[in-house]
This record gives sequence, C-alpha cells and structure tokens, in this order.
Amino acid sequence: MDQLSSTLSALADPTRRAIIARLAAGEATVNELAAPFDMSLPAVSKHLKVLERAGLIARGRNAQWRPCRLQAEPLKEIADWIGRYRQFWEGSFDRLDSYLDELQRNDKSNQD
Repeated sequence: MDQLSSTLSALADPTRRAIIARLAAGEATVNELAAPFDMSLPAVSKHLKVLERAGLIARGRNAQWRPCRLQAEPLKEIADWIGRYRQFWEGSFDRLDSYLDELQRNDKSNQD
C-alpha cells in the first residue's frame, strides 16, 4: 500500500483521529491516550500500531515509559494531495456564484 493510502486508511477511524488530535498537543503515554476512551489498553494499543505502521506516530523510550508523539509528514502529503483539487472547487464555487447572480438578475428583470 502506498503512503497516502496507508495514511488515509489509518485516519478513517474516529478513535485514531482523536488520538492524532491529542498528540498534536504533545507527547503522551498509552495510558494518557486511552483515558478518554471506553476501551481496553490492548484495544488502544492496536489503534496505536495502525497509526505507527502508517508513519503517523512514533514511540520513544523513557525508562519503562514509551511515550507516543505525532509524526506530521504523512499529514502534509494528504494536505498536498487535497490541495491539488482546491482549484477545481474554487472554480466550481465561482461558477455557482456567477449562475446565482444571473438568476437574480433574470428574476429582477422579470419582476419589472
């Protein structure tokens, strides 16, 4: 699987997106990451493994602790990929604005 597909697949799960959001604030232990969720530590660890395989997080070593930290490079790849479609959407919205303006002008001229 290519990096973009792996990243998007990992982010498809809301629990993993919440973990990424938490790690954006700084490093955290597995226990800290698991605290807001109603699931077992092994279940949270499975989510972390998916994120780690996708390159979205890294785990360090600090004595008996293995803090997790965000690796943002794959997120930039997603932003770059989505950015390529920005021109399309902006053009679509510009055409919609023009069409709505035309409808309003026609409606006003029909009322006069």
